[in-house]
Amino acid sequence: MISFSTSLVYDLASIVQIAKSLKNELSEDKIWVFEGEMGAGKTTLIKHLAAEFGVVDQVSSPTFGIVNEYSNDSGQCFYHFDFYRIENPLEAFDIGIDEYFYGGDICWIEWAGKIEGYLPDEYVKLTIEDQGESKRKLTLERINYAE
Repeated sequence: MISFSTSLVYDLASIVQIAKSLKNELSEDKIWVFEGEMGAGKTTLIKHLAAEFGVVDQVSSPTFGIVNEYSNDSGQCFYHFDFYRIENPLEAFDIGIDEYFYGGDICWIEWAGKIEGYLPDEYVKLTIEDQGESKRKLTLERINYAE
């Protein structure tokens, strides 16, 4: 496995700039895995990322539906997954994750640990940790199990 890692601390006042930087740095990456405790800010960061990509749809957590589909004015599709409520990783196949993950569109994935064995070999992992006082620590890793 090859991994590259970097970290930074941000707050809500700087989240727009963080999202802009992530878009610029990671726009070629298709699989984005968001890790963090409940309430850490995964969906909040995804909402800001969606805005940076020009998503015109309302962005919300797909906790009950497992996946939300968004698009931007250019017709680019984005898929937002939340696997928090699945009981068995095989449930992910019922929604066709392999088609999503290998379809060439950007996939933002929350609670990927529930389906870890089914993730592609290459992805970007963004870990968010609550630092108190409305601050979050974001650790960005490029994961590549293929090399």
